[in-house]
Amino acid sequence: MPRIAPLLLISVLTGCQLAPSHEQPPSPTAAQYPADYQPMDGEVLASEIGWREFLQDPRLELYIETALQRNRDLQIATARIEEARGQFGVQGADRYPTLAATADASRGRFPTGGAGATGAGSVGGGTTGFSGGSGGQISERFTVGLGLSAFELDFWGRVRNLTEAARAQYLSTVEAQRAFRLSLIADVASTYLAVRGAEARIDLAEATLQSRRDGLRIARVRFEAGITSALDLNQAQALLTQAKTELANLHLVRAEQVNYLTQLVGGPLQQPLPEPLPLNEQIEPLRLDAGLPSELLLVRPDILGAELDLRAARANIGVARAAFFPQISLTGSFGYISSELDNLISRDNRTWSIGPSLYLPLFDFGRNRGNLTVAEARENAAVAQYESAIETAFREVADALAGRRWLAEQVAAQAENVATLRRIADLARERYAEGVVNYLQVLDAERNLFEAEQAFIQVKRAQIQNLVSLYIALGGGTRTPSLTAQSDATQRAATSGR
Repeated sequence: MPRIAPLLLISVLTGCQLAPSHEQPPSPTAAQYPADYQPMDGEVLASEIGWREFLQDPRLELYIETALQRNRDLQIATARIEEARGQFGVQGADRYPTLAATADASRGRFPTGGAGATGAGSVGGGTTGFSGGSGGQISERFTVGLGLSAFELDFWGRVRNLTEAARAQYLSTVEAQRAFRLSLIADVASTYLAVRGAEARIDLAEATLQSRRDGLRIARVRFEAGITSALDLNQAQALLTQAKTELANLHLVRAEQVNYLTQLVGGPLQQPLPEPLPLNEQIEPLRLDAGLPSELLLVRPDILGAELDLRAARANIGVARAAFFPQISLTGSFGYISSELDNLISRDNRTWSIGPSLYLPLFDFGRNRGNLTVAEARENAAVAQYESAIETAFREVADALAGRRWLAEQVAAQAENVATLRRIADLARERYAEGVVNYLQVLDAERNLFEAEQAFIQVKRAQIQNLVSLYIALGGGTRTPSLTAQSDATQRAATSGR
Protein backbone atom coordinates (compact mmCIF):
# COMPACT_ATOMS: atom_id res chain seq x y z
CA MET A 1 0.00 0.00 0.00
CA PRO A 2 2.76 2.56 0.78
CA ARG A 3 4.09 2.01 -2.74
CA ILE A 4 0.70 2.57 -4.37
CA ALA A 5 0.07 5.96 -2.76
CA PRO A 6 2.85 7.83 -4.61
CA LEU A 7 1.71 6.34 -7.90
CA LEU A 8 -1.84 7.51 -7.26
CA LEU A 9 -0.54 10.97 -6.38
CA ILE A 10 1.50 11.11 -9.58
CA SER A 11 -1.46 10.00 -11.68
CA VAL A 12 -3.64 12.70 -10.12
CA LEU A 13 -1.01 15.36 -10.68
CA THR A 14 -0.41 14.19 -14.24
CA GLY A 15 -4.08 14.71 -14.97
CA CYS A 16 -3.91 18.42 -14.10
CA GLN A 17 -5.09 20.59 -16.98
CA LEU A 18 -4.36 24.28 -16.56
CA ALA A 19 -5.47 25.31 -20.05
CA PRO A 20 -9.03 26.61 -20.51
CA SER A 21 -11.41 24.07 -21.97
CA HIS A 22 -12.14 24.68 -25.63
CA GLU A 23 -15.63 25.84 -26.49
CA GLN A 24 -16.77 27.45 -29.70
CA PRO A 25 -17.76 31.08 -29.16
CA PRO A 26 -21.39 31.81 -30.06
CA SER A 27 -21.90 32.70 -33.71
CA PRO A 28 -22.02 36.48 -34.27
CA THR A 29 -24.25 36.14 -37.34
CA ALA A 30 -27.96 35.60 -37.90
CA ALA A 31 -29.37 32.09 -38.01
CA GLN A 32 -30.65 32.61 -41.57
CA TYR A 33 -29.51 34.52 -44.63
CA PRO A 34 -31.57 37.62 -45.51
CA ALA A 35 -35.01 36.59 -46.66
CA ASP A 36 -35.38 39.09 -49.53
CA TYR A 37 -32.93 37.15 -51.71
CA GLN A 38 -33.17 33.76 -50.08
CA PRO A 39 -33.53 31.29 -52.96
CA MET A 40 -35.90 28.40 -53.27
CA ASP A 41 -34.72 24.98 -52.20
CA GLY A 42 -31.43 24.29 -53.93
CA GLU A 43 -30.53 21.21 -55.89
CA VAL A 44 -27.04 20.48 -54.56
CA LEU A 45 -24.73 21.53 -51.76
CA ALA A 46 -21.60 23.31 -52.94
CA SER A 47 -19.48 21.06 -50.72
CA GLU A 48 -20.92 18.02 -52.50
CA ILE A 49 -19.78 18.94 -56.00
CA GLY A 50 -16.17 19.07 -57.15
CA TRP A 51 -14.85 22.03 -59.09
CA ARG A 52 -14.45 19.91 -62.23
CA GLU A 53 -18.17 19.14 -62.14
CA PHE A 54 -19.09 22.75 -61.44
CA LEU A 55 -16.85 24.41 -64.05
CA GLN A 56 -17.51 22.93 -67.49
CA ASP A 57 -14.96 24.67 -69.71
CA PRO A 58 -12.13 22.22 -70.65
CA ARG A 59 -9.63 25.06 -71.10
CA LEU A 60 -10.47 26.46 -67.67
CA GLU A 61 -10.09 22.98 -66.17
CA LEU A 62 -6.59 22.75 -67.65
CA TYR A 63 -5.69 26.17 -66.25
CA ILE A 64 -6.88 25.24 -62.74
CA GLU A 65 -5.13 21.85 -62.76
CA THR A 66 -1.89 23.51 -63.82
CA ALA A 67 -2.24 26.21 -61.18
CA LEU A 68 -2.76 23.62 -58.45
CA GLN A 69 0.48 21.96 -59.53
CA ARG A 70 2.70 24.93 -60.30
CA ASN A 71 1.47 28.01 -58.45
CA ARG A 72 4.35 29.29 -56.32
CA ASP A 73 2.21 30.65 -53.49
CA LEU A 74 0.43 27.31 -53.16
CA GLN A 75 3.81 25.57 -53.03
CA ILE A 76 4.79 27.93 -50.19
CA ALA A 77 1.59 27.06 -48.31
CA THR A 78 2.27 23.35 -48.80
CA ALA A 79 5.85 23.74 -47.56
CA ARG A 80 4.55 25.46 -44.44
CA ILE A 81 2.44 22.38 -43.74
CA GLU A 82 5.57 20.25 -43.77
CA GLU A 83 7.33 22.75 -41.52
CA ALA A 84 4.46 22.74 -39.03
CA ARG A 85 4.27 18.94 -39.14
CA GLY A 86 7.96 18.74 -38.29
CA GLN A 87 7.55 21.19 -35.42
CA PHE A 88 4.62 19.16 -34.11
CA GLY A 89 6.76 16.02 -34.24
CA VAL A 90 9.60 17.72 -32.39
CA GLN A 91 7.30 19.06 -29.70
CA GLY A 92 5.43 15.77 -29.34
CA ALA A 93 8.70 13.92 -28.75
CA ASP A 94 9.20 15.90 -25.53
CA ARG A 95 6.35 13.96 -23.92
CA TYR A 96 8.45 10.80 -23.89
CA PRO A 97 11.86 9.97 -22.42
CA THR A 98 14.84 10.26 -24.69
CA LEU A 99 17.23 7.32 -24.40
CA ALA A 100 20.72 7.67 -25.79
CA ALA A 101 23.48 5.10 -26.09
CA THR A 102 26.94 6.30 -25.10
CA ALA A 103 30.40 4.85 -25.47
CA ASP A 104 33.71 6.37 -24.47
CA ALA A 105 37.36 5.44 -24.49
CA SER A 106 40.21 7.51 -23.05
CA ARG A 107 43.96 7.12 -22.61
CA GLY A 108 46.11 9.59 -20.68
CA ARG A 109 49.40 10.14 -18.86
CA PHE A 110 49.50 11.36 -15.28
CA PRO A 111 52.44 12.25 -13.01
CA THR A 112 53.41 9.62 -10.46
CA GLY A 113 53.25 11.95 -7.50
CA GLY A 114 50.58 14.15 -6.02
CA ALA A 115 46.85 14.21 -6.49
CA GLY A 116 47.09 13.43 -10.18
CA ALA A 117 48.70 10.09 -9.53
CA THR A 118 46.11 9.22 -6.94
CA GLY A 119 43.31 10.06 -9.32
CA ALA A 120 44.88 8.04 -12.05
CA GLY A 121 45.36 5.08 -9.77
CA SER A 122 41.71 5.20 -8.79
CA VAL A 123 40.72 4.79 -12.42
CA GLY A 124 42.77 1.60 -12.40
CA GLY A 125 44.42 -0.88 -14.67
CA GLY A 126 46.27 -0.96 -17.88
CA THR A 127 49.16 1.07 -16.49
CA THR A 128 52.41 0.81 -18.34
CA GLY A 129 55.73 2.54 -18.01
CA PHE A 130 57.08 4.83 -20.62
CA SER A 131 60.52 5.49 -21.82
CA GLY A 132 62.64 8.62 -22.00
CA GLY A 133 61.68 10.65 -18.93
CA SER A 134 60.93 10.86 -15.26
CA GLY A 135 58.39 8.57 -13.60
CA GLY A 136 54.68 8.59 -14.51
CA GLN A 137 51.87 6.29 -15.50
CA ILE A 138 49.49 5.87 -18.41
CA SER A 139 45.83 5.18 -17.63
CA GLU A 140 43.08 3.77 -19.86
CA ARG A 141 39.32 3.82 -19.27
CA PHE A 142 36.38 2.43 -21.29
CA THR A 143 32.66 3.09 -20.72
CA VAL A 144 29.42 2.05 -22.43
CA GLY A 145 25.83 2.63 -21.36
CA LEU A 146 22.36 4.13 -21.79
CA GLY A 147 21.37 7.57 -20.57
CA LEU A 148 18.09 9.34 -19.80
CA SER A 149 18.59 13.09 -20.09
CA ALA A 150 16.43 15.53 -18.12
CA PHE A 151 13.00 14.01 -18.82
CA GLU A 152 10.35 16.37 -17.46
CA LEU A 153 7.63 14.79 -15.32
CA ASP A 154 4.68 16.67 -16.78
CA PHE A 155 2.64 17.09 -13.62
CA TRP A 156 1.07 20.38 -14.67
CA GLY A 157 0.52 19.61 -18.36
CA ARG A 158 3.11 22.09 -19.65
CA VAL A 159 4.60 19.71 -22.21
CA ARG A 160 1.18 18.30 -23.05
CA ASN A 161 -0.18 21.78 -23.77
CA LEU A 162 2.89 22.67 -25.81
CA THR A 163 2.21 19.57 -27.90
CA GLU A 164 -1.47 20.46 -28.25
CA ALA A 165 -0.55 23.99 -29.36
CA ALA A 166 1.88 22.60 -31.94
CA ARG A 167 -0.75 20.15 -33.18
CA ALA A 168 -3.36 22.91 -33.55
CA GLN A 169 -0.88 25.14 -35.35
CA TYR A 170 0.01 22.29 -37.70
CA LEU A 171 -3.64 21.59 -38.52
CA SER A 172 -4.21 25.33 -38.93
CA THR A 173 -1.59 25.42 -41.66
CA VAL A 174 -3.42 22.55 -43.35
CA GLU A 175 -6.64 24.56 -43.33
CA ALA A 176 -4.75 27.64 -44.51
CA GLN A 177 -3.47 25.65 -47.47
CA ARG A 178 -6.99 24.41 -48.23
CA ALA A 179 -8.33 27.97 -48.00
CA PHE A 180 -5.62 29.19 -50.36
CA ARG A 181 -6.39 26.33 -52.73
CA LEU A 182 -10.04 27.42 -52.92
CA SER A 183 -8.94 31.01 -53.33
CA LEU A 184 -6.59 30.01 -56.15
CA ILE A 185 -9.40 28.16 -57.95
CA ALA A 186 -11.55 31.27 -57.61
CA ASP A 187 -8.78 33.58 -58.84
CA VAL A 188 -8.01 31.41 -61.88
CA ALA A 189 -11.70 31.10 -62.76
CA SER A 190 -12.29 34.83 -62.28
CA THR A 191 -9.30 35.80 -64.39
CA TYR A 192 -10.19 33.29 -67.08
CA LEU A 193 -13.75 34.62 -67.23
CA ALA A 194 -12.35 38.13 -67.51
CA VAL A 195 -10.26 36.96 -70.48
CA ARG A 196 -13.26 35.30 -72.11
CA GLY A 197 -15.35 38.41 -71.48
CA ALA A 198 -12.69 40.63 -73.03
CA GLU A 199 -12.48 38.30 -76.04
CA ALA A 200 -16.26 38.44 -76.49
CA ARG A 201 -16.15 42.23 -76.35
CA ILE A 202 -13.24 42.25 -78.82
CA ASP A 203 -15.28 40.13 -81.24
CA LEU A 204 -18.15 42.59 -80.89
CA ALA A 205 -15.85 45.58 -81.35
CA GLU A 206 -14.24 44.05 -84.44
CA ALA A 207 -17.65 43.32 -86.00
CA THR A 208 -18.77 46.83 -85.15
CA LEU A 209 -15.56 48.26 -86.58
CA GLN A 210 -16.13 46.48 -89.88
CA SER A 211 -19.72 47.69 -89.96
CA ARG A 212 -18.61 51.27 -89.37
CA ARG A 213 -15.94 51.06 -92.04
CA ASP A 214 -18.73 50.12 -94.43
CA GLY A 215 -20.81 52.98 -93.10
CA LEU A 216 -17.94 55.43 -93.59
CA ARG A 217 -17.42 54.18 -97.15
CA ILE A 218 -21.10 54.72 -97.93
CA ALA A 219 -21.06 58.16 -96.29
CA ARG A 220 -18.05 59.18 -98.40
CA VAL A 221 -19.76 58.03 -101.60
CA ARG A 222 -22.90 59.96 -100.68
CA PHE A 223 -20.84 63.03 -99.78
CA GLU A 224 -18.90 62.94 -103.05
CA ALA A 225 -22.16 62.57 -104.93
CA GLY A 226 -23.48 65.67 -103.19
CA ILE A 227 -26.30 63.80 -101.46
CA THR A 228 -25.10 64.51 -97.90
CA SER A 229 -23.03 67.15 -96.18
CA ALA A 230 -19.55 66.98 -94.70
CA LEU A 231 -21.19 66.79 -91.27
CA ASP A 232 -22.57 63.33 -92.02
CA LEU A 233 -19.16 62.20 -93.29
CA ASN A 234 -17.39 63.41 -90.13
CA GLN A 235 -20.02 61.82 -87.92
CA ALA A 236 -19.41 58.47 -89.66
CA GLN A 237 -15.70 58.97 -89.13
CA ALA A 238 -16.36 59.63 -85.43
CA LEU A 239 -18.24 56.34 -85.13
CA LEU A 240 -15.32 54.50 -86.69
CA THR A 241 -12.82 56.19 -84.38
CA GLN A 242 -14.92 55.26 -81.36
CA ALA A 243 -14.86 51.60 -82.35
CA LYS A 244 -11.09 51.69 -82.94
CA THR A 245 -10.49 53.27 -79.53
CA GLU A 246 -12.64 50.74 -77.73
CA LEU A 247 -10.99 47.86 -79.59
CA ALA A 248 -7.50 49.01 -78.60
CA ASN A 249 -8.61 49.35 -74.96
CA LEU A 250 -10.11 45.86 -74.98
CA HIS A 251 -6.90 44.37 -76.37
CA LEU A 252 -5.03 46.01 -73.47
CA VAL A 253 -7.51 44.62 -70.93
CA ARG A 254 -7.20 41.15 -72.40
CA ALA A 255 -3.39 41.28 -72.42
CA GLU A 256 -3.29 42.28 -68.74
CA GLN A 257 -5.68 39.50 -67.76
CA VAL A 258 -3.75 36.91 -69.78
CA ASN A 259 -0.51 37.99 -68.08
CA TYR A 260 -2.11 37.62 -64.65
CA LEU A 261 -3.55 34.23 -65.59
CA THR A 262 -0.10 33.09 -66.71
CA GLN A 263 1.31 34.12 -63.33
CA LEU A 264 -1.45 32.24 -61.47
CA VAL A 265 -0.80 28.99 -63.35
CA GLY A 266 2.95 29.27 -62.88
CA GLY A 267 3.96 29.97 -66.49
CA PRO A 268 2.67 29.55 -70.04
CA LEU A 269 0.88 26.37 -71.06
CA GLN A 270 1.83 24.18 -73.94
CA GLN A 271 -0.15 24.74 -77.11
CA PRO A 272 -2.62 23.88 -78.49
CA LEU A 273 -5.14 24.46 -75.72
CA PRO A 274 -8.59 22.80 -75.60
CA GLU A 275 -11.37 24.70 -77.29
CA PRO A 276 -13.13 27.00 -74.79
CA LEU A 277 -16.85 27.22 -74.22
CA PRO A 278 -18.81 30.39 -75.00
CA LEU A 279 -19.23 32.74 -72.09
CA ASN A 280 -22.88 31.87 -71.51
CA GLU A 281 -22.11 28.10 -71.36
CA GLN A 282 -19.35 28.22 -68.74
CA ILE A 283 -21.44 26.84 -65.86
CA GLU A 284 -24.13 24.20 -66.13
CA PRO A 285 -27.46 25.55 -64.86
CA LEU A 286 -28.05 24.34 -61.31
CA ARG A 287 -29.17 25.81 -58.04
CA LEU A 288 -26.66 25.68 -55.24
CA ASP A 289 -28.25 25.07 -51.85
CA ALA A 290 -27.04 27.80 -49.48
CA GLY A 291 -28.00 25.83 -46.38
CA LEU A 292 -27.69 27.52 -42.99
CA PRO A 293 -24.95 29.90 -41.86
CA SER A 294 -24.01 27.44 -39.12
CA GLU A 295 -23.01 24.89 -41.77
CA LEU A 296 -20.19 27.18 -42.86
CA LEU A 297 -18.40 26.33 -39.60
CA LEU A 298 -17.94 22.78 -40.86
CA VAL A 299 -16.88 23.38 -44.47
CA ARG A 300 -15.07 26.71 -44.68
CA PRO A 301 -11.33 26.09 -44.16
CA ASP A 302 -10.71 29.69 -43.06
CA ILE A 303 -13.18 29.25 -40.19
CA LEU A 304 -11.74 25.85 -39.27
CA GLY A 305 -8.25 27.36 -39.29
CA ALA A 306 -9.34 30.25 -37.07
CA GLU A 307 -10.82 27.78 -34.57
CA LEU A 308 -7.57 25.82 -34.53
CA ASP A 309 -5.65 29.03 -33.86
CA LEU A 310 -8.00 29.57 -30.91
CA ARG A 311 -7.24 26.04 -29.65
CA ALA A 312 -3.53 26.78 -29.85
CA ALA A 313 -3.95 30.05 -27.98
CA ARG A 314 -5.82 28.31 -25.15
CA ALA A 315 -3.22 25.58 -24.93
CA ASN A 316 -0.54 28.26 -24.59
CA ILE A 317 -2.45 29.67 -21.60
CA GLY A 318 -1.97 26.28 -19.95
CA VAL A 319 1.76 26.50 -20.71
CA ALA A 320 1.96 29.96 -19.17
CA ARG A 321 0.05 28.87 -16.05
CA ALA A 322 2.28 25.81 -15.60
CA ALA A 323 5.30 28.10 -15.36
CA PHE A 324 4.15 29.14 -11.87
CA PHE A 325 4.58 25.57 -10.59
CA PRO A 326 7.72 23.49 -9.99
CA GLN A 327 9.32 21.70 -12.91
CA ILE A 328 10.62 18.25 -12.00
CA SER A 329 13.03 16.50 -14.34
CA LEU A 330 14.47 13.03 -14.14
CA THR A 331 18.00 12.08 -15.21
CA GLY A 332 19.44 8.58 -15.13
CA SER A 333 22.06 6.34 -16.64
CA PHE A 334 23.07 2.69 -16.68
CA GLY A 335 26.18 1.15 -18.13
CA TYR A 336 29.62 -0.36 -17.62
CA ILE A 337 33.00 1.15 -16.84
CA SER A 338 36.36 -0.59 -16.86
CA SER A 339 40.05 -0.03 -17.45
CA GLU A 340 40.19 -3.11 -19.64
CA LEU A 341 38.23 -3.32 -22.87
CA ASP A 342 38.13 -7.13 -22.87
CA ASN A 343 36.43 -7.22 -19.49
CA LEU A 344 34.13 -4.21 -19.99
CA ILE A 345 30.70 -5.93 -20.02
CA SER A 346 30.64 -7.75 -16.70
CA ARG A 347 28.58 -7.70 -13.55
CA ASP A 348 31.34 -6.19 -11.45
CA ASN A 349 31.75 -3.22 -13.84
CA ARG A 350 28.13 -2.13 -13.81
CA THR A 351 27.40 1.49 -12.96
CA TRP A 352 24.14 3.39 -12.69
CA SER A 353 22.73 6.65 -11.41
CA ILE A 354 19.30 8.21 -11.15
CA GLY A 355 18.09 11.43 -9.69
CA PRO A 356 15.40 14.09 -10.02
CA SER A 357 15.97 17.81 -10.29
CA LEU A 358 13.56 20.52 -9.16
CA TYR A 359 13.16 23.99 -10.62
CA LEU A 360 10.87 26.33 -8.67
CA PRO A 361 10.63 30.01 -9.68
CA LEU A 362 10.79 32.30 -6.67
CA PHE A 363 11.51 35.83 -7.88
CA ASP A 364 11.23 36.39 -11.63
CA PHE A 365 10.23 40.07 -11.44
CA GLY A 366 6.88 39.48 -13.18
CA ARG A 367 8.16 37.43 -16.13
CA ASN A 368 5.72 34.56 -15.67
CA ARG A 369 2.86 36.95 -14.97
CA GLY A 370 3.71 38.86 -18.14
CA ASN A 371 3.83 35.66 -20.19
CA LEU A 372 0.39 34.71 -18.87
CA THR A 373 -0.97 38.14 -19.77
CA VAL A 374 0.41 37.77 -23.29
CA ALA A 375 -1.17 34.31 -23.64
CA GLU A 376 -4.57 35.56 -22.43
CA ALA A 377 -4.43 38.56 -24.77
CA ARG A 378 -3.65 36.26 -27.68
CA GLU A 379 -6.63 34.11 -26.76
CA ASN A 380 -8.88 37.19 -26.85
CA ALA A 381 -7.45 38.10 -30.24
CA ALA A 382 -7.99 34.54 -31.49
CA VAL A 383 -11.64 34.69 -30.39
CA ALA A 384 -12.10 37.95 -32.27
CA GLN A 385 -10.37 36.51 -35.36
CA TYR A 386 -12.61 33.44 -35.22
CA GLU A 387 -15.74 35.58 -35.01
CA SER A 388 -14.43 37.82 -37.78
CA ALA A 389 -13.89 34.77 -40.02
CA ILE A 390 -17.51 33.74 -39.45
CA GLU A 391 -18.77 37.24 -40.21
CA THR A 392 -16.68 37.40 -43.38
CA ALA A 393 -17.98 34.02 -44.55
CA PHE A 394 -21.58 35.07 -43.84
CA ARG A 395 -21.12 38.33 -45.78
CA GLU A 396 -19.52 36.58 -48.76
CA VAL A 397 -22.36 34.08 -49.01
CA ALA A 398 -25.00 36.78 -48.52
CA ASP A 399 -23.39 38.98 -51.19
CA ALA A 400 -23.25 36.07 -53.63
CA LEU A 401 -26.89 35.15 -52.94
CA ALA A 402 -27.91 38.75 -53.54
CA GLY A 403 -25.88 38.78 -56.73
CA ARG A 404 -27.51 35.57 -57.93
CA ARG A 405 -30.92 37.19 -57.69
CA TRP A 406 -30.23 40.76 -58.81
CA LEU A 407 -27.67 39.98 -61.49
CA ALA A 408 -30.14 37.59 -63.12
CA GLU A 409 -32.61 40.46 -63.31
CA GLN A 410 -29.91 42.76 -64.68
CA VAL A 411 -29.02 40.26 -67.41
CA ALA A 412 -32.67 39.92 -68.44
CA ALA A 413 -33.19 43.70 -68.45
CA GLN A 414 -29.98 44.36 -70.35
CA ALA A 415 -30.84 41.73 -72.97
CA GLU A 416 -34.19 43.44 -73.48
CA ASN A 417 -32.44 46.81 -73.70
CA VAL A 418 -30.04 45.52 -76.37
CA ALA A 419 -32.94 44.16 -78.43
CA THR A 420 -34.74 47.49 -78.21
CA LEU A 421 -31.68 49.54 -79.14
CA ARG A 422 -30.94 47.22 -82.05
CA ARG A 423 -34.43 47.88 -83.44
CA ILE A 424 -33.90 51.61 -82.96
CA ALA A 425 -30.55 51.47 -84.78
CA ASP A 426 -32.06 49.49 -87.68
CA LEU A 427 -34.93 51.93 -87.93
CA ALA A 428 -32.62 54.94 -87.81
CA ARG A 429 -30.51 53.54 -90.65
CA GLU A 430 -33.62 52.87 -92.74
CA ARG A 431 -35.03 56.37 -92.16
CA TYR A 432 -31.63 57.90 -92.93
CA ALA A 433 -31.46 55.96 -96.20
CA GLU A 434 -34.90 57.31 -97.05
CA GLY A 435 -33.75 60.83 -96.22
CA VAL A 436 -36.22 61.26 -93.37
CA VAL A 437 -33.67 61.90 -90.58
CA ASN A 438 -30.11 63.23 -90.50
CA TYR A 439 -27.07 61.13 -89.73
CA LEU A 440 -26.88 62.43 -86.15
CA GLN A 441 -29.76 60.15 -85.18
CA VAL A 442 -27.97 57.19 -86.76
CA LEU A 443 -24.83 58.17 -84.85
CA ASP A 444 -26.67 58.24 -81.52
CA ALA A 445 -28.46 54.97 -82.21
CA GLU A 446 -25.26 53.16 -83.22
CA ARG A 447 -23.34 54.50 -80.22
CA ASN A 448 -26.10 53.51 -77.77
CA LEU A 449 -26.37 50.03 -79.27
CA PHE A 450 -22.62 49.43 -79.09
CA GLU A 451 -22.45 50.54 -75.47
CA ALA A 452 -25.47 48.39 -74.55
CA GLU A 453 -23.97 45.30 -76.21
CA GLN A 454 -20.69 45.83 -74.38
CA ALA A 455 -22.56 46.29 -71.09
CA PHE A 456 -24.54 43.10 -71.69
CA ILE A 457 -21.34 41.07 -72.06
CA GLN A 458 -19.97 42.62 -68.87
CA VAL A 459 -23.07 41.93 -66.80
CA LYS A 460 -23.27 38.38 -68.18
CA ARG A 461 -19.66 37.78 -67.14
CA ALA A 462 -20.45 39.28 -63.72
CA GLN A 463 -23.35 36.85 -63.34
CA ILE A 464 -21.16 33.83 -64.09
CA GLN A 465 -18.41 35.19 -61.85
CA ASN A 466 -20.93 35.59 -59.05
CA LEU A 467 -21.94 31.93 -59.35
CA VAL A 468 -18.28 30.97 -58.96
CA SER A 469 -18.03 33.27 -55.92
CA LEU A 470 -21.11 31.64 -54.39
CA TYR A 471 -19.66 28.19 -54.97
CA ILE A 472 -16.39 29.14 -53.26
CA ALA A 473 -18.10 31.05 -50.44
CA LEU A 474 -20.16 27.96 -49.60
CA GLY A 475 -16.98 25.90 -49.29
CA GLY A 476 -17.15 24.40 -52.76
CA GLY A 477 -15.27 21.20 -53.40
CA THR A 478 -14.77 20.32 -49.71
CA ARG A 479 -16.51 16.96 -50.08
CA THR A 480 -13.33 15.15 -48.93
CA PRO A 481 -12.97 15.51 -45.14
CA SER A 482 -10.19 17.84 -44.14
CA LEU A 483 -7.14 16.64 -42.25
CA THR A 484 -8.47 18.52 -39.24
CA ALA A 485 -11.73 16.57 -39.28
CA GLN A 486 -9.89 13.29 -39.80
CA SER A 487 -7.52 14.05 -36.91
CA ASP A 488 -10.37 15.01 -34.60
CA ALA A 489 -12.26 11.83 -35.53
CA THR A 490 -9.15 9.74 -34.85
CA GLN A 491 -8.69 11.44 -31.49
CA ARG A 492 -12.32 10.85 -30.53
CA ALA A 493 -12.03 7.17 -31.48
CA ALA A 494 -8.88 6.81 -29.42
CA THR A 495 -10.56 8.49 -26.46
CA SER A 496 -13.63 6.24 -26.64
CA GLY A 497 -11.42 3.17 -26.84
CA ARG A 498 -9.59 3.89 -23.62
